[in-house]
Amino acid sequence: MIRSVNGKGPQVHPNAFVSEFAYVVGDVEIGEGSSVWPGTVIRGDSGKIVIGKNTCIQDNSVVHGDHDVSIGDDVVIGHRVLCHGKTIGHRTLLGNGCIVNDGVSIGTDCIIASGAMVVDQMEIKSHSVVAGLPARTRRETTQKDKDLIKGYRDIYVKNTKMYLAENLNT
Repeated sequence: MIRSVNGKGPQVHPNAFVSEFAYVVGDVEIGEGSSVWPGTVIRGDSGKIVIGKNTCIQDNSVVHGDHDVSIGDDVVIGHRVLCHGKTIGHRTLLGNGCIVNDGVSIGTDCIIASGAMVVDQMEIKSHSVVAGLPARTRRETTQKDKDLIKGYRDIYVKNTKMYLAENLNT
């Protein structure tokens, strides 16, 4: 479901997929090849939310911010993620069930581990693997990590094309 609020409505690229069972409202831009899966809520009522190209936001995730939110290209936001972050860099993976709190900035080529809880205003440098409660940087990403992120991204880019070909968009 795509809705306007306060005079602002989502702008969804024609080659992006938004499930009819997702809720996207307000000042939201969704880029080419990106996908929003069932149960997801993207609420751009407190600031603009910009989602780059070939980014997937998987089932039952929430994206919202008290200010503007920028999510880069080729980002994988796993199942049941709560994302209140300010900036999510290109080619980053937010693992299933992680929490990214208000004002968080995450660089490029990062992994936030499943179940991690990133505290408010934390700045995560590019090429970091972050895990724990509260989350802490554990190590730098390796080529294997980057290949993993790309692999997940590729699956969802393929699924996006399949769902669009079946006319399953909202």
